[in-house]
Amino acid sequence: METVTETNLSLQEKVNGNVVVVEGGGDIFKRFTSEKSSVSDDSSPISKSNGHAENAAVFDNNIKDGPVISAPEQKSKVEDSMKEIPSDSEAVNSKKINGGDYVRIVIPHSLLPKPEAPPGLSSPPPPQRSISLPDENKPWIGYYLRERSNSFSAAIAKKISSFKENNDKDLSLLSVMKPEEAVTQINISGMKVIVKMKSESEREAVKGRISFFSRSNCRDCTAVRTFFRQKGLRFVEINIDVYREREKELIERSGGSSQVPQIFFNDKLFGGLVALNSLRNSGGFDQRLREMLGRKCSSDAPAAPVYGFDDQDQEEEKKDEMVDIIKFLRQRLPIQDRLMKMKIVKNCFSGSEMVEVLIQHLDCGRKKVIEIGKQLSKKHFIHHVFGENEFEDGNNFYFFLEHEPNIQSCYNFRISTNDNEPKAAVLVGQRLVKIMSAILESYASNDRSHVDYGSITRSEEFRRYVNLAQDLHRVNLHVLTADEKLAFFLNLHNAMVIHATIRIGHPEGVMDRKAFFSDFQYLVGGYAYSINTIKNGILRNNRRGPYSLVKPFANGDRRHQLAAEKVNPLIHFGLCNGTKSSPRVRFFTPQGVEAELRSAAREFFQNGGMDVNLEKRTVYLSRIIKWFNADFVQEKQILKWMISYLDATKAGLLTHLMDDGGPINTVYQNYDWSPNC
Repeated sequence: METVTETNLSLQEKVNGNVVVVEGGGDIFKRFTSEKSSVSDDSSPISKSNGHAENAAVFDNNIKDGPVISAPEQKSKVEDSMKEIPSDSEAVNSKKINGGDYVRIVIPHSLLPKPEAPPGLSSPPPPQRSISLPDENKPWIGYYLRERSNSFSAAIAKKISSFKENNDKDLSLLSVMKPEEAVTQINISGMKVIVKMKSESEREAVKGRISFFSRSNCRDCTAVRTFFRQKGLRFVEINIDVYREREKELIERSGGSSQVPQIFFNDKLFGGLVALNSLRNSGGFDQRLREMLGRKCSSDAPAAPVYGFDDQDQEEEKKDEMVDIIKFLRQRLPIQDRLMKMKIVKNCFSGSEMVEVLIQHLDCGRKKVIEIGKQLSKKHFIHHVFGENEFEDGNNFYFFLEHEPNIQSCYNFRISTNDNEPKAAVLVGQRLVKIMSAILESYASNDRSHVDYGSITRSEEFRRYVNLAQDLHRVNLHVLTADEKLAFFLNLHNAMVIHATIRIGHPEGVMDRKAFFSDFQYLVGGYAYSINTIKNGILRNNRRGPYSLVKPFANGDRRHQLAAEKVNPLIHFGLCNGTKSSPRVRFFTPQGVEAELRSAAREFFQNGGMDVNLEKRTVYLSRIIKWFNADFVQEKQILKWMISYLDATKAGLLTHLMDDGGPINTVYQNYDWSPNC
């Protein structure tokens, strides 16, 4: 029986004792034999190079000797009695030779290597490259890194090639589109980039610069700012409440007037809000804009504010009359740690030691020195270690303000206290409010529901606010009226929340909230105040906060003297804690603090702080009312009290529920602690 033996190295056909060598540069040789014997691959003497046959004709010593005939010279007929060659491959073809005889040729598998053509008949071989180690010899980590690198490189190459293929198509598309419609959108994994071609008018508009002078809390300035933002125009705002030295420049440029807003196109004065509205209503604003901004901005235009530079003509700080004495005492007094009342008090000195030092230094009597000590205590240069008295001679112990516990951890304290003459608390409070209002106008949404803390951090306004906060160190808060005190602490609370969010970040959990509201402190009027201390100690008259077991102020704490005599429940709608469920951030004036608090309450209830479901007979209230229910009227009267602060729709629904005599369900909403950014 005839057999077929396959090898990927050679093909020999043996027919009737003759060996036929089939030549073909790309064919796989097959050996046919009529004998019942097979030739294994290992016994094949064919020379191998790179897995391919090098010789066109090979003689197999294992095959019977006989004449060797090459395939092109094969002229004889194959025996008609040639038996069928068995094959289980479908890729078997028959070739007819000399009109009647057939030779079975098995087509090789496509994945098998193909032999090379004889030397001189093919193109030059490719350059030899370094051969990597076999996979079984590679460290597994190296193999993994190489595979990942190759796949990553292939992905990048594929993406770049796709960009190149589409580049000409995109350019041809852009050439046909109108300038205002020429938008290229590039989609990359995890990123979406849209490039919009500027229109001709926009390209002309950006040649110059728009500047306008403003003030904080100015309605006309807000209207100008909103108009420019809606038009998509870039502008430079110079707030003369922040940059006070620029007010002189405004007067010179506007012909002797300090009225705001004043708009400048490059170095040309355009006018105020009236001129802007007139030109906008006539439809000629765009044309005027192109005319006035057709050239680049010159050096004569109002300069943009620069970060890190204070006012050159800033008013000179007055030194306190006691500053020389206090500097002398800091150098001469023996500062020691002492044991008093079973406690170790650090960095303190006795009253008698201070009296003796001042008598020798001032060459005066003991009585006068004691009066000087009392003045130093009133101005918050020194404090009694337990707050028991102002100053007395003898075995009473005191420490300097900077040595008092928690003072050096205050966020408006830098190395030492502000020894300059303390400014009036009202003026310092107003200055802080103007800067903070300017910050919100520039870096918050118009409704103040979203604050861009990242931009505030990098702003010159915030840098100046931090510097100004040092003026709070020794201000006299006891001279403030009730409304001035209320507005001062409301504003200080909201400003500290913004500062705390920037410095320590928004709290994520319960423990973070404790650090945020209790550990972030300011040095104000000689004492440390946290956000919780201001809210629960001052504004709520020393009441416990939610889930708190102790009051903010202990007995004898001098800060309690500043607490409000009567708690105003509306303060909860004016205090912002930097979350989405809290009231929106705002600042108040001493003259209109009551009316502004009522406005804040109406805004809070209108924007989700209260809702009514008539079908379910349910009233949904903010959880703030539940947490601080002791500050409001009784629970049964809270809905009736609330009606005066609701809009007409909600007030009508709530009145209908209360008048029909049926039961009313009260549900407190979940509090959203996510940041208002």
